[in-house]
Amino acid sequence: MSGEPTKPRSGDAVSARAEANGKLPQAKTSASEDIAAFVAKARAMSPHAPGAKGRLIFALDATMSRQPTWDMACALQADMFREASALGSLDIRLVYYRGFNECRATGWISDSTRLASLMSKIDCRGGDTQIGRVLSEARREAASSGVRAMVFVGDAMEERVDELCAKAGELGMLKVPVFMFQEGHDATAEQAFREIARLTGGAWCRFDPGAAAQLRELLRAAAAYAAGGREALLRLAKTASGAAKLIGQMK
Repeated sequence: MSGEPTKPRSGDAVSARAEANGKLPQAKTSASEDIAAFVAKARAMSPHAPGAKGRLIFALDATMSRQPTWDMACALQADMFREASALGSLDIRLVYYRGFNECRATGWISDSTRLASLMSKIDCRGGDTQIGRVLSEARREAASSGVRAMVFVGDAMEERVDELCAKAGELGMLKVPVFMFQEGHDATAEQAFREIARLTGGAWCRFDPGAAAQLRELLRAAAAYAAGGREALLRLAKTASGAAKLIGQMK
């Protein structure tokens, strides 16, 4: 495949230079944005307009216990691009957290080979969850350049759930559904993930540890939505169980 990330604003230029050096920039956060202003700006970008290029934030927990799932996601991410290619095009921004207070994001990537190469260079490191920072990065990007959806893959939640819900509510105002894909059966994570999905108009789904086929179906469904919107997801739901699970929960 060919193609490069969207030609950059200054922040993306930093991302490109950092990637070239084998490092990715810290994801930015802001607690003082004016909600009304960024909602208006995001709607003006019209990421949901017919023919608009799909943009998907692909967020992963990269703490130590997640290495097997990280490797699996790396192998499956090309399926998202393949699903989207039948509907138009897809840009993906990888966001991940790991270690002590480390949360990083790539620029926008339209090439599955490039994304796989970047992911293969990242190792998982022990640390607490930083879902709040991921949601803040999604909000910032949605306000500045438009985002059609966000996917999160993880198995735990160690933060203040009310603070996460406040951030999720802002993404809901921006009409960015979050698809929360939970590995395993942690009850605390499930409660938080379900609420984040509800507040954003997205969906929560569980997959079994190491179940590549289940995760593949969920990622394909999210990519279909990001590339073609609700109608594309409805069409896929007729033949794919992952898409049916998502559309059944979305508002």
